[in-house]
Amino acid sequence: MRLSETVKSISYLKANAANLIDEINKQQKTFVITQNGEAKVIVQDIKVFEKTQETLAMLKLLAMTRERSKNTKGIKETFAEIRTELNTDL
Repeated sequence: MRLSETVKSISYLKANAANLIDEINKQQKTFVITQNGEAKVIVQDIKVFEKTQETLAMLKLLAMTRERSKNTKGIKETFAEIRTELNTDL
């Protein structure tokens, strides 16, 4: 999808809201709405929005898991600590 085809002015949105919403729903498009030549909002199909939110949630979980794995000791280090503790208790 070309960006030039997805940018619409707010006046276009006001005049063609029903048609634009119909096109968004049928083709699962996303439009950038401009005001005074500046991008202000995104209008998109709810299914596309939900899919994007699910993807972001999965990426956040992945990032959190990755961060935790950096802070987790390796199995060798963990067993070495256990052996040291067992030997000092004897």
